[in-house]
Amino acid sequence: MIQEFQIRVLPEQAANEQSLKQFIGHDKGLDIRTIHALRILKRSIDARQRTIYVNLKVRLYINEMPQDEEFTRTIYNKVDGKPQVIVVGAGPGGLFAALRLIELGLRPVVVERGKNVRDRKIDIARISREHKVAPESNYSFGEGGAGAYSDGKLYTRSKKRGNVNKILNVFCQHGASTSILADAHPHIGTDKLPRVIENMRNTIIECGGEVHFETRMDSLIIEKNKITGIETNTGKTFKGPVILATGHSARDVYRWLYDNGIEMETKGIAVGVRLEHPSMLIDQIQYHNKNGRGKYLPAAEYSFVTQVEGRGVYSFCMCPGGFVVPAASGPHQIVVNGMSPSNRGSKWSNSGMVVEIRPEDLAENNLFTEELKTKSEELKATNKNHGQWTTDHCPLTMMYFQEALEASCWQQGNMRQTAPSQRMVDFTRKKLSYDLPDSSYSPGLVSSPLHFWMPAFITDRLSKGFQQFG
Repeated sequence: MIQEFQIRVLPEQAANEQSLKQFIGHDKGLDIRTIHALRILKRSIDARQRTIYVNLKVRLYINEMPQDEEFTRTIYNKVDGKPQVIVVGAGPGGLFAALRLIELGLRPVVVERGKNVRDRKIDIARISREHKVAPESNYSFGEGGAGAYSDGKLYTRSKKRGNVNKILNVFCQHGASTSILADAHPHIGTDKLPRVIENMRNTIIECGGEVHFETRMDSLIIEKNKITGIETNTGKTFKGPVILATGHSARDVYRWLYDNGIEMETKGIAVGVRLEHPSMLIDQIQYHNKNGRGKYLPAAEYSFVTQVEGRGVYSFCMCPGGFVVPAASGPHQIVVNGMSPSNRGSKWSNSGMVVEIRPEDLAENNLFTEELKTKSEELKATNKNHGQWTTDHCPLTMMYFQEALEASCWQQGNMRQTAPSQRMVDFTRKKLSYDLPDSSYSPGLVSSPLHFWMPAFITDRLSKGFQQFG
């Protein structure tokens, strides 16, 4: 017999299966000797009060053992000889697109400009050690995309979502812990994700698909106003319908699309900084305990959302027990991201804190007017304007703004991967930080007045958000 219950237990009880059986047996009047197996279906932490509880949904197998796996498998049949579809990019979007194509009976051919997930590690290590960013192999480009050596979090605040549960089951099928099916905020971890990604690639190949590394799409093949394939930097051409899963860092792709008359529209972005704190501090605050999280609780998370002058200011990609990493996708840039291993055992925690930026914000602040005028004239001269680019509207405006900000950050970092940094309290008071705390960011920090050189419409809103954040 199978029975399911919702229970609320202390962290030390939730951490031990025998303790859970004893609690359920006493609470539900069951003989624990008849409970042959127990599965946790849902798990969340309630830290709103001083006493911390873990909410669980459990499934009990009474006088029987489970006959099924803990996850649902997707069947991937052979697709040798089937019509092929070109997938550009082997990040999460590209890998899942390829697997979905196999489900639909189509043969995916994945082309990825970067290296495979293991070989990427060599180039990523050079960023911290030598301050050199390989343009085609870094934290953004390569198998697994930006998430492979970022954090591996598997949840979203977005309301526009597909079948998230299926995605989690596919990850489990390829080697991820089944705990991601239960946790309210599932997380694989940077140390575990590469193996999962390799297994996904192996499924694609075993089913008859192809995966090509160090193969960059340089152009689409357009015949009679129809996309029929791609040309690559290797000289090889791939024919078939095309799925672009290149990610937002592949700026050369967006430039090519625009220059060749593909209709595009400007999209808002979010820009800000990454906050880093001692993980003990966050544990003390979130768990209401001066001794931190103790033995049975994970590194604590937080979430912050507010509105400042009509724009969202919010935390993003919070990494408890993690590290800050250099995530530039090319030389002469500084971008930072957060990551955390599966055990989230670092002594630091970090989170992005960003400001919503809309296209009209750039126009209102007179940013890049001269650059837009120059580019407009260049495109008109080569007959590639297609009526889209004007000094008032350019679909790539936000991308150019982002590039310029990353270049400024690199200059402020002494033209290395040392990150310009400032204490949060000094940022809000518009003061230079004369000393900086220890950091997990391995290339190093340099004190810099972020409040001075970053655009004021960003720093002012960030500062007001920080003051609310505390």
